[in-house]
Amino acid sequence: MSTSLLYHGFGLIGYYYHSAKYVKGKVIFTLSKDLSKLECPECRSKSLTRRGTVDRLFKTLPIGKKQILLHVPIHRIECNQCGCLKQEKINFADPKKTYTHSFKRYVLELSKLTTIKHVAQHLGLSWDTVKEIQKEYLHRHFGKPRLKGLRYLAIDEISIGKKHKYLTIVYDLLVGAVVFIGDGKGADALDPFWPSLKRSGACIEAVSIDMSPAYIEAVRCNLPKATVVFDHFHVIKYFNDRLSEFRRQLYHETKDAQEKQILKGTRWLLLKNPDNLIEKNREREHLEEALRINKPLATAYYMKEELRQIWNQPSKSEAKKLLSHWIAKARKSEIRMLAKFSNTISAHRTGILAYYDYRISTGPLEGTNNKIKTLQRQSYGFRDKEFFKLKILAIHQSEYALIG
Repeated sequence: MSTSLLYHGFGLIGYYYHSAKYVKGKVIFTLSKDLSKLECPECRSKSLTRRGTVDRLFKTLPIGKKQILLHVPIHRIECNQCGCLKQEKINFADPKKTYTHSFKRYVLELSKLTTIKHVAQHLGLSWDTVKEIQKEYLHRHFGKPRLKGLRYLAIDEISIGKKHKYLTIVYDLLVGAVVFIGDGKGADALDPFWPSLKRSGACIEAVSIDMSPAYIEAVRCNLPKATVVFDHFHVIKYFNDRLSEFRRQLYHETKDAQEKQILKGTRWLLLKNPDNLIEKNREREHLEEALRINKPLATAYYMKEELRQIWNQPSKSEAKKLLSHWIAKARKSEIRMLAKFSNTISAHRTGILAYYDYRISTGPLEGTNNKIKTLQRQSYGFRDKEFFKLKILAIHQSEYALIG
């Protein structure tokens, strides 16, 4: 085997092919070092005394379906220049690893196509070895997200696993990347993020969050100059939650059996965008019948539709007028749920209208949260939390995307 093949096929420089043998379906190539290439690992002097060798085996690229191992005697050398006594430095594998650089790259390429389990089975590796290769790679590329250029952020939490464990995600809305993952939810989960952000010197202009008091306080304390923009999807979601509770209340209060029957099954119809109602399933007809027989429910439903229009106005001043009108109308409705929600909207109106200064939302982050849940399902969860977080930090980069 020529030195050219050793270089181009396996990435080896300074070695000669010596022999080959076959053991249990594996091919083992024995190589020998070009002694003229030996040098001190500390001072690079070539004035050396050899003190024996240590035999090591390294996995390298397969040939067809055959696993290939490299049997390499590693020289122990004493430097006559600086006096150090160490093993020679090898250029084709990382220290203490049992696989070559070329094999590691091959594992990473396969990881873009299939799962850790299948890569391990295909190459005759343990699951942990494939994970180790992926983790090192992800840590090198994504372990320290760049914060300096951040301008617009989105913050939200995601529930993962069956035990409702939470992660708090900070998202760069310009680049479309996760820049921080905190354990748990609420302000405490963000505590490690703020010092890093401050050291980066980033100038944050606006942050999109829900109306959680914990997030509001955390952002205002740590980013006093940033504009808080309340995410309109969350505002509508909050109202929909109240609307669902109100429908349930009306259902239990009515004594009319026919009205009960009509109200039954209308929960999702009330929450749907009217344009998405399915005509062939008579969804619109069912909804209109429920609204016709129950005036309070109809009032709450149409108020929901009017609230959605706050974010579709031609200007901030028009939105402000519409919002004030909505609050006044809700308070006059004599429906306790609407009056109570109008107080919430009134208290948060500055952040709601800030959408017209910075048209940002947590919508892109919601898309990433869905990818995170898919990632977890594909991988049946991750025992190594750090590895899972690295996967999340890399989830936006298709060129680096590694399947679970």
